[in-house]
Amino acid sequence: MTETDRRPSPGRVTLTEVAALSGVSVGTASKALSGNGRMRPETRERVLEAARRLGFQPNEQARALLAGRTWTVGLITTDGIGRFSTPVLLGAEDALGAGKISVLLCDTRGDAIRERHYVQTLLARRVDGIIVTGRRTDPREPLQGLQDIPTVYALAPSRNPADMSVASDDEGGARLAAEHLITSGRRRIAHVTGPRHHAAAQYRARLTQGLLEAAGLELSGGHVYFGDWSEAWGRRTARTVLRAAPDTDAFFCGNDQIARGVADTLREEGRRVPDDIAVVGYDNWDIMALASRPPLTTIDMNLNEIGRLAALRLLDAIDGRQAGGVQTVPCRLVIRDSA
Repeated sequence: MTETDRRPSPGRVTLTEVAALSGVSVGTASKALSGNGRMRPETRERVLEAARRLGFQPNEQARALLAGRTWTVGLITTDGIGRFSTPVLLGAEDALGAGKISVLLCDTRGDAIRERHYVQTLLARRVDGIIVTGRRTDPREPLQGLQDIPTVYALAPSRNPADMSVASDDEGGARLAAEHLITSGRRRIAHVTGPRHHAAAQYRARLTQGLLEAAGLELSGGHVYFGDWSEAWGRRTARTVLRAAPDTDAFFCGNDQIARGVADTLREEGRRVPDDIAVVGYDNWDIMALASRPPLTTIDMNLNEIGRLAALRLLDAIDGRQAGGVQTVPCRLVIRDSA
């Protein structure tokens, strides 16, 4: 080979040129540059020196394909407004970004046909794995047709115990709220929450009632108030509770929207929050919690951490360390002015 033959060709230097200059095959050059494969140290050094002389910049996409990786992960969500999926996504990107992995967001809008379409789309793009999340904490059916693609469920756990899921610790969250109210001296605590058919509403209600009974207390109003996840439901039910149990001194609400509605009604009825009646919400949704009058004490589900841990579990699965079961993330109590 002449000196002219050794000069870099116009445009991007190819792996073939590096292999030719170092006198090895393209496959050997690829292994030497990626650090894989067994070869004599002098051979590897000869390839590296050729790459330096030619100014070779490896094509990341091609290198990924050779390694069987695309460095992309799909995130499928049913949460169109992003209230829950956005914090989960941000947490996942924090963990995946360090490995230069891109996240492809797919919003199914709760539609099964869209979900199947996105699964096929992500498979066609050869993603390395999939994270599944949504706007509810209720267990969900696992994705179908995954063809052994590593998958982790975040916030809404899979009904299949063999799948890996990362979920919020609802029991711990309800305990934090109830114990905060009880230890602050509240004895007539009402619980206003979402639809009865939502697992999260039922589970938190059952836990709250059990914690009150263990403390020798009963629910104010005599029962749990199931309804909607809305301010309107909070406003309407607060009036109902005050008529049925005017000595109520606290409300534990199933989410921050309900809690804000309760606080509005208490203010209109001349009850001081928290002096007369304390209010605790759930979710720590800043738009609701901080705009409430007064700002809400609430339970934070730590959605960013759920996303981060889901991404780490997915990376484990991609690397062949597949695990099943549900990993729970502790909630935290955020104390503001309402309780």
